[in-house]
Amino acid sequence: MGEQESIIEGIIATGGQRLDRALADASGLSRERIKALLDDGRITLGKKVVSQASVKPAEGARFAIRVPQAAPAEAVAQDIPLNVVFEDADLIVVDKPAGLVVHPAAGNLDGTLVNALLHHCAGQLSGIGGVARPGIVHRIDKDTSGLLVVAKTDAAHEGLAKQFADHSIHRAYRAITAGRPVPPSGTVRGAIARSNHDRKKMALVEDGRGKHAVTHYRTLESLNDAALVECRLETGRTHQVRVHLASIGHALLGDPVYGRTPSRLRPLLNRLAFRRQALHAAELGFVHPTSGEAVHFCSPIPADMAELIDELHG
Repeated sequence: MGEQESIIEGIIATGGQRLDRALADASGLSRERIKALLDDGRITLGKKVVSQASVKPAEGARFAIRVPQAAPAEAVAQDIPLNVVFEDADLIVVDKPAGLVVHPAAGNLDGTLVNALLHHCAGQLSGIGGVARPGIVHRIDKDTSGLLVVAKTDAAHEGLAKQFADHSIHRAYRAITAGRPVPPSGTVRGAIARSNHDRKKMALVEDGRGKHAVTHYRTLESLNDAALVECRLETGRTHQVRVHLASIGHALLGDPVYGRTPSRLRPLLNRLAFRRQALHAAELGFVHPTSGEAVHFCSPIPADMAELIDELHG
């Protein structure tokens, strides 16, 4: 056990229930908290790490939950500028810049989006996600830019989480790939789970393991040795776009984990000092959890990716 986590252990009392419900009953944690911990690879059933909330464990199955220690919310509010796209009493939509971590974790205890939100919202954020990451319903990677919705009330959090769970949230990304996908449009299907070889990476895994994931892509523009691609997510798994595009031989330019920049493009990326995966969360749409109104937000491609695209035209 790490110094900054605790372990909850126990036995499933009633078989046939969904894992998230059974663990919520047994541990006292909320189902949304359980789902977040499943996504983080922090729950074992028997002695195997499990990530699917829909699994139905047998009565008497042993479980262990590694719960990270939460930083006190009242101590970490920081006056960090935010690009607020929309805000009301229930939620806030922000356009996150590349380089900003979403929530505090080991190595990034402050200077995160959560720290900025705690200051901006003056404590008016949902607590379902755990004290250290209030209001966070979904995440995008540190070096991915773009749109993120954050809940300010528990009711909004539950309503948004349900939409994410049933895949009714509209999300579209802009990505710059190494090479041009063939065919230029298509669908990538493949379950995603944490890599057996590197716990910081995700990987495509065999059916029956990991989480079902579907990405629809289409080429928006052919570039020199690259392409501007739109990816629409049918599901939302950790690193989904990065893993799926890499799996078809077209990793994101600048991706340090799932791709290797082609040697012919390295001088360009070095000259532009482009040091991140070329991925931007450009569109976000959902049903407002309180008003019931369908809302849709768009974010233009950020300057660093726009510059890269311009250079790739030449």
